[in-house]
Amino acid sequence: MKRWRGLFVTGTDTGVGKTVITAAIAAALRSDGMNAGVWKPVQSGALLGSGNTDAEVVARMAGLEEKPERIASFTFEPPLTPMLAARHSGVSLRLEDILAAGETLAARYDALVIEGAGGVAVPLTDDALVVDLITELRVPVLIVARSGLGTVNHTLLTAALLRQRHIPIAGVVMNDYMSEPDDPSVATNAELIEQYGGLQVLGRFPRLSNPMNRESLVRATKESIRLTSLFPKKYEE
Repeated sequence: MKRWRGLFVTGTDTGVGKTVITAAIAAALRSDGMNAGVWKPVQSGALLGSGNTDAEVVARMAGLEEKPERIASFTFEPPLTPMLAARHSGVSLRLEDILAAGETLAARYDALVIEGAGGVAVPLTDDALVVDLITELRVPVLIVARSGLGTVNHTLLTAALLRQRHIPIAGVVMNDYMSEPDDPSVATNAELIEQYGGLQVLGRFPRLSNPMNRESLVRATKESIRLTSLFPKKYEE
């Protein structure tokens, strides 16, 4: 079985800011001299060329010269879970086809920051969830979670499914970018996730006024996320 190099970024739900965190980590790694790329196996909700797909956004934010159609292996317009979006587009997705589509990127970069679709239990194909793709990739997982109310439950459930599949969890990043600024639970949620989940919270990503500014994105990433825990071999050199 092929061993992929990199990190899988999943979320506790859709809309928690996985794309921002994926781009932020890739941009920070590249600024430190690492040949890091980004892979979005499947995306839905818009077509390439609209400027609104995850692949196009992450390429701009991370400063990647890679064409968006290479970053995203499969793109579907309907704003549905990948399996349904593919079906509505007349495509039958197969796990082996998704894996094969990413091999060129995997060979080109020293590490890939791989962004999932929604959460780990999202239907990816007719017979596979996102967690099945992660199982095949055999890379550690970073869980992106909202900083606010409800995140403890969602984060612990996500971790439970990953552990059930014996998938290593690199840690959790709390994302202020997608949380209400006056939510009182923000102050204690990270502590509760560590206490009840036995997970490492590797940082709390701030709310940025302009995440498309790569310099400020890289600075915020290095100041708020423990990259040494995500890529120890790189930062222990």
